[in-house]
Amino acid sequence: MSRKKKDKAPAQNQYGREWFDRDYDAKTVYRRLWGYARRYKGIILAGMLLGMLTGGAWTPIFMMVKPLAEQLIPAAPAPVEQAAEPTAAPAPAQAAAPLAEQGGKEAQKLTSSLGKYNAFLERFGLSLTDSEGNAKAPILALVLILFSGAVALKMVTQYLNQYFLTKAGMKVVLDLRNTMFAHLQEQSLAFHGRSDVGKLMSRATGDPAIVQTIISSTMSDLCRAPFEVLSAVLFVCFYAVNNGMLSLFLITVFGYPLCMVPVVLIGRAIRRWTSRMLEQSAGTGSNFHENLTCIRVVKAYNTEASEIEKYRGVTLRQYKMGMRAVRLSILVGPMTELVAMVLAGGFVALCAVQGKSFVDVIPLLPPFIILYKPMKQIGRIQIALENGRAALQRIFSLLDVHEELVEKPDALPLTAFNDAIVFDHVDFRYNGTEDLIIRDANFTIRRGQMYAVVGSTGSGKSTLANLLARFYDVTSGHVCLDGHDVRDYKIADLRNVVGAVTQESILFNDTIAANIAYGSPGATREQIVEAAKLANAHAFIMEHPEGYDRVVGEKGFVLSGGERQRVAIARAILRNPPILILDEATSALDTVTEQQVQEAINALMKNRTIFAIAHRLSTIRKADCILVLDHGVIKERGTHEELYALGGLYRRLCDIQGEQQEA
Repeated sequence: MSRKKKDKAPAQNQYGREWFDRDYDAKTVYRRLWGYARRYKGIILAGMLLGMLTGGAWTPIFMMVKPLAEQLIPAAPAPVEQAAEPTAAPAPAQAAAPLAEQGGKEAQKLTSSLGKYNAFLERFGLSLTDSEGNAKAPILALVLILFSGAVALKMVTQYLNQYFLTKAGMKVVLDLRNTMFAHLQEQSLAFHGRSDVGKLMSRATGDPAIVQTIISSTMSDLCRAPFEVLSAVLFVCFYAVNNGMLSLFLITVFGYPLCMVPVVLIGRAIRRWTSRMLEQSAGTGSNFHENLTCIRVVKAYNTEASEIEKYRGVTLRQYKMGMRAVRLSILVGPMTELVAMVLAGGFVALCAVQGKSFVDVIPLLPPFIILYKPMKQIGRIQIALENGRAALQRIFSLLDVHEELVEKPDALPLTAFNDAIVFDHVDFRYNGTEDLIIRDANFTIRRGQMYAVVGSTGSGKSTLANLLARFYDVTSGHVCLDGHDVRDYKIADLRNVVGAVTQESILFNDTIAANIAYGSPGATREQIVEAAKLANAHAFIMEHPEGYDRVVGEKGFVLSGGERQRVAIARAILRNPPILILDEATSALDTVTEQQVQEAINALMKNRTIFAIAHRLSTIRKADCILVLDHGVIKERGTHEELYALGGLYRRLCDIQGEQQEA
């Protein structure tokens, strides 16, 4: 058993299962899908009823076949006995002429099939004959009109059936995609840190398309195909019983269900391989997204060939998974057809043995021909439902993971910062890990003060800032703002009070004006321009002909590093938060650009409480207090002069940077 468990885990990783994936039974996923489809139940029910009418519309069409055959196919002339007087014998041509071609004043007689319909109409005071039993109108024209009407009814109902269900399917997919996107927005940074962006994109955009197929196409087939089969089977059974074809009746009742055996046997295997194909597809999307995101590095290190080879390997695995599912799904059709052909052959043989005429047999041919398509559709329904279950499992696995920060029902509003920020014996570790990232952090930042935190890479500097903005919740202790734990406030209010300018300036593929106004939807163009001037960005913006309407490209690709930083600073100035987190925004810039950005930061820092993460120690010499972190522990605290005079860890950091600068 242990060997099996060991073998199972790598297989799951190979096919790209995420840490939050789980398995659901078919009843669960489709009940939850109905929860999304329920709001469109009117459209869905209308589509289903129209699908049933489409399937049932075959019945009057089948019933018109024999009357048409009787009108179009001449009856065999009855044997003529030798008469004593030749002149008394009826003319053979007249006896054999089709009823539809008899003209003149001679009345047309109803055929035996139409006679049954006439008897039915007489119950309602209607009749196809006159008082002498002769037809009132040409029978062939009448039958053709009825036949055409039944076909037209079927075409209209089929169109409306597909239209309504396709519309419902697209609406459900729209809701699913919006729900998944909103759910991802609500998750904490801890969730996004553990999840692959490309796979999330595939799950949130690609998988719902399979759900649309279930509702629009599969449900359409599910409503129509069984009724087409039922209509054909009932007609065949009715006709067989009324025409002495009991053996045919038994074949229909007990034989055709055998066509579903291949579907049931293969369905589970199809779902398993489809699920693996979707997981591998997510891996392909992840690789594609990662490559384009890191295209600068790919170009810099001349690794295009290896990236192409890597992507080919990923797509090849996806292809193999897909082909396994395809091989199984294609097998259903031929196996179903084989069973149907065997049954049809048995039917033809029985008709030949029983000596049935062509006119007697021809009404049974359309039902058997029509049965072929809906039987294949029913087979595809099972396959589609298994594919849908695989996609829905991935969708609901994502929707059922809850890593979002919990806001209290009675959360307090927060409109301003008036007093102090307090870290009260704070410990923090990431979910699923044992090692503490922050240990017993304890300090107070008064309103208007500047606190800075320094330390080596991985010491926990950014984590302290993330706890202040409540991107994560503390493991123990408290982060307090004006006397209340930050977990007591409304999250939206807290984020309005705490702003941030990070080392990596994230810009959206939009205009410069839109990027500056991001998070400040009511900002006017004058306010945007003023913020840009304070951020020392107005000059370079106006150098371009499009000015503030210039599109910056993916992640600000068309701007330099310093320009991106100044746009991000302008965004923070416009937002005007009383508390500002500065993750050293000048560490990756050249000297001239650093000076321009630093001037913008100085404008931003006025009249604000600052929590600065320092990489270049020269930028924090004027801080009211400097915290020195080492493996999550505050080892030293004080002003620059106090810490430098202490001769400890801070002094060594300063000396190292001084040596690097001299070199």
